[in-house]
Amino acid sequence: MKIAGHTMGTPELTVLEAAKLFSEIGMDAIEIIYQEGYKSALHESTTDEEILELKRELKKLGIGASGIVSYASDYNQPDENRRKAAIQDCRRCIEIAWMLGAHFIRIYGGTFLEGDENFDEKRKILVSTMRMLADEAKEKNVALVLENHFNTMTTGPQITYDIVSEIDRDNVGILYDQANIGFLSGEDYRKCIQIQRDKIFYVHVKDFKFKAEGRKFSAGSVTHVNEEERAVVTRIVGEGILPWKEIIYNLHEVGYDGYLSLEYERRWHPMDIPEAAVGMAKSAAYLREILGTLEG
Repeated sequence: MKIAGHTMGTPELTVLEAAKLFSEIGMDAIEIIYQEGYKSALHESTTDEEILELKRELKKLGIGASGIVSYASDYNQPDENRRKAAIQDCRRCIEIAWMLGAHFIRIYGGTFLEGDENFDEKRKILVSTMRMLADEAKEKNVALVLENHFNTMTTGPQITYDIVSEIDRDNVGILYDQANIGFLSGEDYRKCIQIQRDKIFYVHVKDFKFKAEGRKFSAGSVTHVNEEERAVVTRIVGEGILPWKEIIYNLHEVGYDGYLSLEYERRWHPMDIPEAAVGMAKSAAYLREILGTLEG
């Protein structure tokens, strides 16, 4: 397994500055957000020339690009304009990934907020849209990884597995995020990994503690949880409640050998955790220590 740094953790830095930091603290790759309005991201206005220059700089730094993070989620919407906007966003991410030599794009499995209706109809639209985008991505050696994430159609381990299986493309897999599952439903990592084992293409690593026992999770958007909604606080990896050593061992046992990407959520919760030079460095060192015991 290799360690990647996610630009979620570096809101104060540009993408290149984040890449330099990740290189300095010994990471293997960078996972890059694609979204307007965020400093540590690529944007709609980012030109092909700038992307190719970034690729050259990454090569100098000795790290690769592991993936691109799309924030589109309306792939399942009956409203054609909303769906087309999401498709265009994903298509640009496919182009960027191809130019950078990145092989993965994080995908939200549609938009499905609490109280939304017509699950079956929207699931059919999601599957159809993903098949189309997967066929386009395959031409550029890019895989789409659907994250188990709140307020989407791919929340828990089983429904995520079922939808990815229904899409039925060899370049569509699961982005396994045990933290999301942990604060959403609390399902055990062993169960989650066993269910998803043959379709886990990518892994996000983060940590948390509950604010108060029994507090119900809720969120008003797909992307993040507002402060007044929060049931958990973010922690440096290894200082929260998730048993990452056991999780990584379990992933290893089922044959996973891909990226562990540190989705250090300083973008959303800077009050919880120190800047990346401290917290991501400490998290990466913790993961390296675990991986070292695997190799031994």
